[in-house]
Amino acid sequence: MNRVKILTIEHLTHDVLKIVTKKPASIQYQPGQAVDIAINKKNWKQERRSFTFTSLPEDKFLEFTVKTYPSHKGVTQQLLTLTKGDELFLHGVFGNIIYKGEGIFIAGGAGITPFIAILKQLEKEDKIGNNKLIFANKTRADIILEKQFHNLLGDNFINVLSEEKIPYYEHGYISTDLIKKYSTEHSRYFYLCGPKPMMQVLEQNLFHLGISDSYIVKEEF
Repeated sequence: MNRVKILTIEHLTHDVLKIVTKKPASIQYQPGQAVDIAINKKNWKQERRSFTFTSLPEDKFLEFTVKTYPSHKGVTQQLLTLTKGDELFLHGVFGNIIYKGEGIFIAGGAGITPFIAILKQLEKEDKIGNNKLIFANKTRADIILEKQFHNLLGDNFINVLSEEKIPYYEHGYISTDLIKKYSTEHSRYFYLCGPKPMMQVLEQNLFHLGISDSYIVKEEF
């Protein structure tokens, strides 16, 4: 276990925080991986939740991009009360999403977080190539890092909104037809991360498209 101090904490959207902490020398991770976190605060030290690193392994700090759920009265609600100098406990590092090659990243809401670090790493190595990102949210206000992803990916950044109809944004849910629409000869791998119900649908969609399990890299939350 490592104890780290918060350096900065800020809102990226109405319900998403970017938390930057000091980095222990002993911690190691790969882009896409996560860690169990607890808050060094009375009654919360044993309450662990998993959050993805959105910093790169070589950075001299740790960064987490966290979607908060105040109505749940849980850990993320407590994170909203923290300030610079407060402390977090970091436990085990884990995660199955590792970049294997060009393809389509498909995320729902907070499921974008493993892909933030992976895409940062690809940008740093000048290997963005033909990768695409399909990002599902309820409304445009829910889109995390929209401007940054648009600048990085251009037309290969596809947003799908279920509760708003906006020109140049897909409306509804990620379907077999939508995945097929944006697939090309470069779409070898499919990287999936989102809530369990969404993941089940996505895997069915890919099955109908004849995508082998060996080309599906996934994580659910």
